Amino acid sequence: MGFEQATIGVVREREFAELKGSIERAVSGERVGKFLKMLASRGIRVRDLEIVFAAGAFDDAAGNKSGTARSLYESLAVSDQAQIREFYLSKIEQVDPALRAKFHKVYQYA
Repeated sequence: MGFEQATIGVVREREFAELKGSIERAVSGERVGKFLKMLASRGIRVRDLEIVFAAGAFDDAAGNKSGTARSLYESLAVSDQAQIREFYLSKIEQVDPALRAKFHKVYQYA
């Protein structure tokens, strides 16, 4: 019998989906380079999610109104925030290795 991760329901589905879409736009395709460059210029590590929100990096990279991603994140239940954090961390690990090497400082652990 293998391990099966429990499914956790989303409390605020609309906000969750909107934020997840913004993160996906910011860290995929051609925008991920802009996103990482923005983090590097501000001295932000990619895994410091709260600081990434505070800096407005998702909004800048995804083309949203400033403060949108942060307010969506803050409106979520703690369990929804945890799922967003897990989603984001999985997405940044999928970034092309060449791009990760180029922005190695933002990927470094403290």
